[in-house]
Amino acid sequence: MLNTLPSLSLFFELSYNPNVLRPGVPPGNFYLPDQESIMKFPNKVLYLFAAFAASCATALPAFAAEPLKGDLDAAKSKVSMCIGCHGIVGYRSSFPEIYSVPKIAGQNDKYIQSSLRAYASGERTHPTMTVIAKSLSDQDIADLGAYYSNLK
Repeated sequence: MLNTLPSLSLFFELSYNPNVLRPGVPPGNFYLPDQESIMKFPNKVLYLFAAFAASCATALPAFAAEPLKGDLDAAKSKVSMCIGCHGIVGYRSSFPEIYSVPKIAGQNDKYIQSSLRAYASGERTHPTMTVIAKSLSDQDIADLGAYYSNLK
């Protein structure tokens, strides 16, 4: 009946161990902690919480996904949808309105990736770019970012 109490004694300072004799406490009875032990209890809880938090903090990076590495060779088969507008120097688009298409060759890898994700999520809007960005996987985006950041 009281076999589960030894595991709880770590947290509540209740010592139930019939093999240990304490002055004035018959074997097999509960030992109620003194005032000093009660005052130490919050510190023990704090230490247990700190140990738990530290173990979680060291374990979480192991579960974090590694960033995708762009593959330049794989991107060569994916750039055909980009070249039509971004590959023409001084190209101006007339849909949905007239504007100059930005040059993306030599642009920062992270910027290209964040821009494509922003188009895919709807954070940035342009009809053509939204459709193209939504069709790309995360690996495609990493590949295109690596490819265009290496062009000059």
